[in-house]
Amino acid sequence: MSQGSTHEIIIVDDDPAVRDALSVVFSLEGYHVTSFGDGQSLLTAARARTPSCIILDVQMPGRSGLDILRELNAQDYAAPIFIISGQGDIPMAVSAIKAGAHDFFEKPFDGDAVIERVREAVAARRKRAEDRGSSRLSYRFPGADLLTPREREVLEQIAHGASNKEAGRSLGISPRTIEVHRARIMEKLEARNTADLARIVFSESER
Repeated sequence: MSQGSTHEIIIVDDDPAVRDALSVVFSLEGYHVTSFGDGQSLLTAARARTPSCIILDVQMPGRSGLDILRELNAQDYAAPIFIISGQGDIPMAVSAIKAGAHDFFEKPFDGDAVIERVREAVAARRKRAEDRGSSRLSYRFPGADLLTPREREVLEQIAHGASNKEAGRSLGISPRTIEVHRARIMEKLEARNTADLARIVFSESER
C-alpha cells in the first residue's frame, strides 16, 4: 500500500447532501477531500493509499458500513474510520465499533465538533504509532489474547485509573465509545467492575 496524503479525508455516503456538507467543512480546514457514494469505490481507494481518516455512512444500499469495515479489516487499518449514524442506528454503530470503527458521529452533526474529533483521532493515531511497543502492561494475564489492539489501548488507560473522558481524550475517542470498549473488555476478562479489572491485569501480569 502506498503512502497517501497526510491530509486526505475520504467521505462515503449515498446522500449527496451529506457528502457535500462534510466536504465543505473539511475543505475549509485545509484538508484534501475525496468523496464516494458507494462502498466499493472506497475499498478500491483505501487499498491503494492511506488517507488521514475515513468517514463512512453505516446505512447504505448494497454493502453496509459494517460490510465495508469487515472487508477493510478495520481493526488493523492504518487510519481511523468514523461511522455516520442516524439516531435509530445506534445499535449498528456499536456493532461498527466492535468491528473496528474508531468512533461514530450521530446525525445531525455539528461541523466544528466533527473537525475537532477527527483532528484528535488523527493525532492520537500518530502518537500511538510513535509509542508502539512502549506499553506499560505485560499482557500475560488470562484472556489477554482475546483483546483487540483497540481494546488493549483502552485497557491500558482505564487500568491506570483514567476516566472514560480522560481515556477518550488520550485516544481520540468519545467517552461513549470508551464505555463500549470497557464493557467488552470486562466481558472478555470476566471482570465485575474496574477494581476487579485492575486486579486481574496487575496481579496476574506481575507474577
